[in-house]
Amino acid sequence: MTTTPTDKSVNVLNELIAVCEDGAKGFAKAAEDVQDPSVKELFSKYSSQRASYSAELKGEVAAFGAKPEESGHAVAPLHRGWMSLKEAFGDKDKAIIDECEAGEDIAVKAYRKALQEPLPPATLEIVMSQLAGVLEAHGKLSTLKHSRN
Repeated sequence: MTTTPTDKSVNVLNELIAVCEDGAKGFAKAAEDVQDPSVKELFSKYSSQRASYSAELKGEVAAFGAKPEESGHAVAPLHRGWMSLKEAFGDKDKAIIDECEAGEDIAVKAYRKALQEPLPPATLEIVMSQLAGVLEAHGKLSTLKHSRN
């Protein structure tokens, strides 16, 4: 069976939805666990942002007449579990920030990969706009990570 451009677009968007769902959950968990109030606020903001991105992408998938992804990746609980293990050693906030920045590396790669696919112009605009937000978050987390070394 050949994949139509719409099927391809749906697959790409569902992958991004899974990444956003993982990010929303990961940032929410990080916001609960981190001690620094300003970092807690930042993680809460990013959790809401990713939930919003996911909802926007789900709307696009539904507009294609397809079923949007409803949850994150199967490996996300493993990643969050490893984050909990890592937190037990040393500076808890630093460990959480490090893991969030690593998660953002994955998100950036997923968005850049999505941009390699032939997406309808309106969908491409959404993905590019969301990538800008992901890059901004990645930059802030990288700065935060390096400021704590």
